[in-house]
Amino acid sequence: MIGGFDMVYQKVKCPFCGSEDVSLFGKTKSGTQRYICNNVECSHKTFQLEYKYNACKPGAHERIIEMAMNGSGTRDTGRALHISKDTVTAVLKKRKNSSFRSTRSFSPNTRELILKFTMR
Repeated sequence: MIGGFDMVYQKVKCPFCGSEDVSLFGKTKSGTQRYICNNVECSHKTFQLEYKYNACKPGAHERIIEMAMNGSGTRDTGRALHISKDTVTAVLKKRKNSSFRSTRSFSPNTRELILKFTMR
């Protein structure tokens, strides 16, 4: 007990490799703590435990794409994930531009659905 306050120790693990060899790495502009993984073989170096913006959370972009594939519109997706519809549109456009060739492995109906949502 320091100065009348109990100290809380939180063990931090890298979410990408699971290593406990993690150090503090400053704070973001929004004030959340940033960490760096000291494991040489880790695919990512820095990470956060808490995110201020829902669109920045790990897996958010995959959920946007999944909802688009299931027929949800941009406004509906934004409302469900608590992010801006403009962010949803930007993610879908980036997905279209970066991996257009990957749509060839989908069935023709699914490919048409992807193109429909990314052309908006």
